[in-house]
Amino acid sequence: MKDSKPGSVLVVDDDPLTLKAVSLLLEEQGYTSILCSNAIEALEVSRELIFDVVLTDVKMPEVSGMQLLDNIHSLYPGKPVVLMTGYAEFDSAIKAINKGAFNLLIKPFSPEYMISTVEKAVEFNRFKEREKNYKKELESIVQRRTQELAGALSQTESISREIIQRFTRVAEYRDTDTGNHISRIGFYSNKLADVLNMPEDFIHQITFASVMHDIGKIGIPDNILLKPGKLTFDEFEIMKSHTSIGKNMLDGSSHPVIQMAASIALSHHERWDGTGYPEGLKGNEVPVEGMIVMIADQYDALRSKRPYKKSFSHEEVNKIITEGDGRTMPEHFNPEVLNAFIEIAPLFDDIFNENCSVSELELLTGTGDNGLKPDVEINGRNQLII
Repeated sequence: MKDSKPGSVLVVDDDPLTLKAVSLLLEEQGYTSILCSNAIEALEVSRELIFDVVLTDVKMPEVSGMQLLDNIHSLYPGKPVVLMTGYAEFDSAIKAINKGAFNLLIKPFSPEYMISTVEKAVEFNRFKEREKNYKKELESIVQRRTQELAGALSQTESISREIIQRFTRVAEYRDTDTGNHISRIGFYSNKLADVLNMPEDFIHQITFASVMHDIGKIGIPDNILLKPGKLTFDEFEIMKSHTSIGKNMLDGSSHPVIQMAASIALSHHERWDGTGYPEGLKGNEVPVEGMIVMIADQYDALRSKRPYKKSFSHEEVNKIITEGDGRTMPEHFNPEVLNAFIEIAPLFDDIFNENCSVSELELLTGTGDNGLKPDVEINGRNQLII
């Protein structure tokens, strides 16, 4: 669409007669002419006044029209510059066209051709300005939409995280009031994955997936899950099925976090030496995410006071995990994960102490109802139910 408003032309020529003649022609057609007698003056004026086109002579003292062309394009990329030249300078003008001049007028030129050239140059400049403004507006819209989308995604992730945490608390509170156990497992797993130099995606996923490790306890009958005494062999077999139940609950998702959560739910009671459950996997058969959550869960269970077990200090738990106590042995753990735990063990103590609920604090300090029961005994072997 052609703009009905006339343009503004910066005219540069060291010949006063030519300058005056060009100015009269432009003003007759409604254009505003800004007159300069040399290139230096034109550069100074260009910094102060708005113009659409530069119409300049090629041959001028001190600074030529071609030098002015370079300077104008340095200050205003894409600004149309029309060169006026005589036949003697035709070859130089062709070089200028190759350097980006919009067009050239051969002296003496017809008024109609000059006006037509200026008109096209003004329209070109306005098109470039509209294009530039459109790009800026488009970039602004994209940036705004990106920010809105990022905010929406952040809110969605936050809501999803809260739903996961609240959902998994259902399983935890059916077992025993373990307070911030869920959050601590996420913190422990995050630190272990980080020191193991796992990819950022893995670290992000395990931080949230790990909290769903015991979701399968929802499917364990209350008479077994909440039994105050020892579990029989058959009851313990049912208790162990919470791993498969959790996996089945989470299986089939297209979301990477839920996929990892399904893997963790199934494998977080497997052991490196093959003595774990439900599948008795050994060595690298056990997914690394399961091994990470297994040691995190083991640490937190040993630190926590439960109705059926006493709490252990950080030093005691560290010794049990690294040296063994008959039930928990170092060979149960992936060696790399165990080494990572040893490296950052003080962080585990900080996480536990900084994320300890009031109910846990009462248990740890002995101010709450302890209702102690011995460790579960299955076929003459003590088993620590986590």
